[in-house]
Amino acid sequence: MNQPTSAKPLFSTKRIASVLLVSAALAGVLFTSSSQAKAITAAPSQEDMRLYDIASAPSAERLRRDVEKLVSFGTRHTLSETESDTQGIGAARRWIKAEFERISADCGGCLEVITLADTVTGKRIPDPTEVVNVIAIQRGSISPNRVVMMSGDIDSRVTDVMNSSSISPGANDNASGVAGAIEAARVLSKYQFSGSIVYAALSGEEQGLYGGATLAQYAKDKNWQVQAVLNNDMIGNIEGVNGVINNHSVRVFSEGVRIAETAEEAKERYFSGGENDSASRNLARKIKSLSDQYMTNLDVMMVYRLDRFGRGGHHLPFNKAGFPAVRIMETNENYNRQHQDIRVESGIAYGDVIEGVDFDFNAKLTALNAISLASMAWAPAPPKAVTIEGKVSASTTLNWQPSKQQDIVGYRVYWRLTTEPEWTHSRYVGKVESFKLKNMVIDNYLFGVASVSANGNVSPVVFPGAAGAF
Repeated sequence: MNQPTSAKPLFSTKRIASVLLVSAALAGVLFTSSSQAKAITAAPSQEDMRLYDIASAPSAERLRRDVEKLVSFGTRHTLSETESDTQGIGAARRWIKAEFERISADCGGCLEVITLADTVTGKRIPDPTEVVNVIAIQRGSISPNRVVMMSGDIDSRVTDVMNSSSISPGANDNASGVAGAIEAARVLSKYQFSGSIVYAALSGEEQGLYGGATLAQYAKDKNWQVQAVLNNDMIGNIEGVNGVINNHSVRVFSEGVRIAETAEEAKERYFSGGENDSASRNLARKIKSLSDQYMTNLDVMMVYRLDRFGRGGHHLPFNKAGFPAVRIMETNENYNRQHQDIRVESGIAYGDVIEGVDFDFNAKLTALNAISLASMAWAPAPPKAVTIEGKVSASTTLNWQPSKQQDIVGYRVYWRLTTEPEWTHSRYVGKVESFKLKNMVIDNYLFGVASVSANGNVSPVVFPGAAGAF
């Protein structure tokens, strides 16, 4: 084995200084704020052992079977055949519905399986066309209107986005995501949760994100409290067009500033911060923290932009509706296998065929989704109406609306330096509605608060004000 010629220090001097600064502040908080928590003798565990089991439960073989079945429909183009039982998007969505119904039968009817349809026209849908989503809802036992969601896209395409007849396997883009949602339902239907979980197979993505818009509107009409949307678009490829082969990392894209932000909210954010702390961004941080705790050999790369440069995905309609939503996908894309006619040119094979899917990797990213859905559905809802004060003061005070949820035992406050990408420090403060961090100057840190359950699960962190509200 070749040895490196020079060693890079594990921590830079700048990094050490940053950590020491926050640690010094932490010591001050623990010393000066002890009188605020005299009644607290212990904090609930931050570890739920069930999530280790869930992390190892998704099956690569079941995912292979499901992707093979989806590929067998020839094309799943939004404008393709709908009457055939074996070819086209109509056959594909009926098979998906039957799979969800089979899972529901196995769990005693724990899933409500429905279709959501809307007739649309647009730039890539010239004639009125019915776009149909297949949805499975696993109702929560305590807060059924609080929803976390995993989605994948049914439809596929070749080079010409309007070609609805040529063979378009769409094995990775995005049979891998739909198969992941089905497999997550198989795994999580064995458990009961406080909040509801929605497994969604969406249509019309390649033609203009129509399926996501339909489901987002349905969620608003039903007054769902959507806490998280995990949009999975290409979660099976490990070989990048750049030659990199990587089966141990995943990207999570998230908006920084909310696209649904009003002018007044933008003004507030401009002066108080929050450009890097939208609900979607803190949802991404939550996913990464869960991966770090419960999974092995998987590194979550948080990408601080809505999506890949100049491109889009089905989480955008949910962001537009004001819901926290992220995109989960492989780290190294292979453009020879995306949106391509199946062919060989100059010795290069083009096309999104099943040989390009690594099912162990597909299972790993499905597991990431499953533990994220489970943890957030077991956790209480994120705190509401979080505010912060401390201008020209030695201390910082966080306030939030008290919750009447029966599954909440208290709250945890968080802080980090403004240059830190993740939350570095936290403290359990009990079941209160306000907490003062003494000797912590508000100007120097970013702050947040999360809800805590007795079972070891914690909600995503909520940054104060409209910028970070869930």
